[in-house]
Amino acid sequence: MSHTFTLDGKTIPFVDGQTIIQAASAAGVFIPHLCYHPEFKAHGSCKLCTVKVNGRHTASCTMRAAAGMVVESETEEINDERRALTQMLFVEGNHFCPSCEKSGNCQLQATAYHLGMMSPHYDHFFPNRAVDASHPEVLLDFNRCILCSLCVRASRDVDGKNVFGLSGRGIKTHLIVNAKSGQLADTDFSLADKAAQVCPVGVILQKRQGFAVPIGARKFDKAPISETTEER
Repeated sequence: MSHTFTLDGKTIPFVDGQTIIQAASAAGVFIPHLCYHPEFKAHGSCKLCTVKVNGRHTASCTMRAAAGMVVESETEEINDERRALTQMLFVEGNHFCPSCEKSGNCQLQATAYHLGMMSPHYDHFFPNRAVDASHPEVLLDFNRCILCSLCVRASRDVDGKNVFGLSGRGIKTHLIVNAKSGQLADTDFSLADKAAQVCPVGVILQKRQGFAVPIGARKFDKAPISETTEER
């Protein structure tokens, strides 16, 4: 059964069971997000998709749509909060966009552009993170990980392999490879895996493909993230 709610004054249709972000996306309305993926169960960890529903903040990826609700997304208050979260993600890792192979295809970078982020604002952590080049087909650059857990969920729920996991707590949380050696080469990971396709930043990189498509001709170079499809 179809119902409607309003999002920034626009009427959004939805069917029973849809979340706010699902209904908005189906209606062609962009809500910024990083940890949400339409193929996986949402868990609302990045908080970038936060909206205000009837005056209260909530994650749009986990909040079910309800008839008559009033949702605000593109407001100065909410975008200020999103910008602060994005700035923190940039300083918590090592994100140097001009030298990154994912530049132009990076959802974090494209989101920063969408939010008008002009500087990282906070002091950089400059964490000491490893690069794993052990696999014959894939390079893992942990410097860019934003802990979205999309690769973890894809490997577990779609590929049935559990190649990746999150270890540690709080600020010490980090992405790991589930092998005794900690190296990707000692797993059954493959480029055909769903986990190889979902990283929104530059952690999982196919070898021998770097800059095959020049910067300036990539996905988000051609159109802003608010006008692109959900596929990655």
